[in-house]
Amino acid sequence: MYKLFSFIIIIFLMGCRDVVAQENQVIPTSSAISETSTSFTEVVPKIPAANCSMTVPQNPVFMPPAPYNTLSSFKDYFWFGSNSLWTIIPANGIWNALPLNSEGYTQKILWWREGYVWDQEPEPNLIVTGERLDASAPPLLASKATNAFASDIGSAMMVSVDLPTLGCWKINGKYNDAELSFVIWVAP
Repeated sequence: MYKLFSFIIIIFLMGCRDVVAQENQVIPTSSAISETSTSFTEVVPKIPAANCSMTVPQNPVFMPPAPYNTLSSFKDYFWFGSNSLWTIIPANGIWNALPLNSEGYTQKILWWREGYVWDQEPEPNLIVTGERLDASAPPLLASKATNAFASDIGSAMMVSVDLPTLGCWKINGKYNDAELSFVIWVAP
């Protein structure tokens, strides 16, 4: 009985240690610059740095045209852009707990434009790039754009990005003559 009680206390204390350590974490990151990859550790807080001017809702607030003008599927997010090109951004400006793979932290970004029809343009002419603003880092890696459709999002374009590090990132989208940029904090 004493051994079982001691084991439970040790497990509990180990869990508490992890909660305290999460405030500022040392996160292993890696980036593939060429055929060789460089691994390093970096301390990045979950709370955005003061020098990261994350994108906030526009004034007046952008509302896309119908049928996209609802946020019912996206609680705690806001629309950002214009009818020519828009996306959806978390209200707190943070992408956190993204999956980590050998290329970096992965996020799928949905983009919309008025008149886009997913089955008429399965590989939209959308180019996504990005750069880290608060420190030196390789650029993000972006997949080729593809189409997406669901009843809650309608016709959309989707790009998967791999951000090689955590931190403050500027993401750029370009579809024909329309361009859109936003700044996001990528946190552990």
